[in-house]
Amino acid sequence: MSKIVLTVDDSASVRQMVGYTLRNAGYEVREACDGRDALSKFDASVRLVITDLNMPNMDGLALVKSIRAGSSNKAVPIVVLTTESHEGKKQEGRSAGATGWIIKPFRPEQLLAVVKKVLG
Repeated sequence: MSKIVLTVDDSASVRQMVGYTLRNAGYEVREACDGRDALSKFDASVRLVITDLNMPNMDGLALVKSIRAGSSNKAVPIVVLTTESHEGKKQEGRSAGATGWIIKPFRPEQLLAVVKKVLG
């Protein structure tokens, strides 16, 4: 089974950079522009979600909570990729069920290291 990663960001350039980095490393990538779009593209084949926090329609925290609400989704890693570096926001993310946190701007090798760590 291929390793499908769902990337969620309202910035097309961020989605493009994350997608490019992951595809070059052998991952299959689905892209979504906000939390609502992500939920429509999320299914049992998704192995990892990488999401921004601040997005229109449904933000990253609401997305994390929505994914975690599904009993079969408890083990799916969710990494937050955001400009938010405040400890309070990180704690809020962890409480919602986020697995990891990457601060933008990020280096491609940093992203891949986190992806490999959470996917095993």
